[in-house]
Amino acid sequence: MLKGISNLISPELLKILMEMGHGDEIVFGDGNFPAASHARRLVRADGHGIPELLQAILPLFPLDTYVASPAALMAVMPGDPVQTPIWDEYRSIISKFHHAKVEVEEMERSAFYERAKQAYAIVSTGEKALYANIILKKGVIGE
Repeated sequence: MLKGISNLISPELLKILMEMGHGDEIVFGDGNFPAASHARRLVRADGHGIPELLQAILPLFPLDTYVASPAALMAVMPGDPVQTPIWDEYRSIISKFHHAKVEVEEMERSAFYERAKQAYAIVSTGEKALYANIILKKGVIGE
């Protein structure tokens, strides 16, 4: 254990976050996301929801300020009546740790899957909300 680092962040996840460089992306997949079949590097976070993981990592993880949208969500499929209140929770968490306005992109499902395959890592969570998948692009830490 370390002081100041949430115990939700496993040693494996901490290593991944440290290895990532500017522009690298990490996916937090909900419980339905096909993480194992899409991941270059897979981190298991079973039993944890995505909002609690975002609360834990965002104090440590800068978002890319050089792109229009350093965060991307999987858009709801046309005709699917699912509501996505978790997206508002994500935006609130992001704004808590990143004072500049962060635009959150919505991506069509198959485009999201293709982008996820290129991500540095995928974190497979126990999140139960539907369409709760999110991609974050790492930024830089200034002096």
